[in-house]
Amino acid sequence: MAVSAETAWVLLAAGSIFVWALVLGVWKWQAMTTAADGRAHPYVDIAHRSALLYSFATAMIAIFVELSGWPAAVNATAAGAMVVMFVITIANYTRLGLTRETENQMHNPPPALRLVLAALILGEIGSFCVLLTGFAVEQL
Repeated sequence: MAVSAETAWVLLAAGSIFVWALVLGVWKWQAMTTAADGRAHPYVDIAHRSALLYSFATAMIAIFVELSGWPAAVNATAAGAMVVMFVITIANYTRLGLTRETENQMHNPPPALRLVLAALILGEIGSFCVLLTGFAVEQL
């Protein structure tokens, strides 16, 4: 069964994020086995878990892309925006795990973080609402 090109790209992104999650899991395991308290740095753990969750969220997004009634460009743009935001988030958690500069990025955050978080919130929720509406229009 063939899927649309935009769905295939989203599924490729989901699979790539899942592989990233698996690699982060190895890092987390290695960190746990060498730490005195048996725990990885909090952001190593968060990066691993978020990558796992985002990989499955991205696979779910692919279903909505495939079943949406909107034009391919609308679906691809909405899905692409979410995937980019997921990747930025995982990359930031990975960076925080590597640098070990904080255990809570919300403690004394730089002023620009509020803008980044607002963009993430609006982009992810808005983009998914576009796909959800496209699904409802086409399927209901």
